[in-house]
Amino acid sequence: MIRTLYTIALLGLVTFGGSLQAQNASAPTIKEEKVEKKTSLWKTLTKITYKKKFDNLMGFKIDIPVFSDQIKKLDGQTVEVKGYIIPVEGYKSHKEFILSAFPYNMCFFCGGAGPETVMEVEAIEGVEYSAEQVRLRGKLQLNAEDINRLMYILVDAELIDE
Repeated sequence: MIRTLYTIALLGLVTFGGSLQAQNASAPTIKEEKVEKKTSLWKTLTKITYKKKFDNLMGFKIDIPVFSDQIKKLDGQTVEVKGYIIPVEGYKSHKEFILSAFPYNMCFFCGGAGPETVMEVEAIEGVEYSAEQVRLRGKLQLNAEDINRLMYILVDAELIDE
């Protein structure tokens, strides 16, 4: 189900010419790294650009994310992120779901944000749906190759009580 949603959204992004591009970031300085710890993970995840690559299966060029050095440093690291649950199979407890930087009505799949504002979540235990923001901790994985998956994947995720 996640793969289907992403493929549909990707087709929408490609159809519109991939106009959603974030700024290209250079390597952070020590001062920037200190500031980074105080800012949202979502802000860091927007520091991407895209390149066009022909996809034989789809038969046309698609946008492939190019991660900044700042994002590459996070690959495989344990991170904390706040976001909104976008359920893929009803409003129950889920081990697999989408986490969005924005509420349901403004998320990537509704056309209000870019693909860098959502991530797949693979939780250790089921997480109850909530319309309010939740905080998760897990290991971040980057994906620039598999067009059937989102570019950010949070594995071994756990809900953090605030």
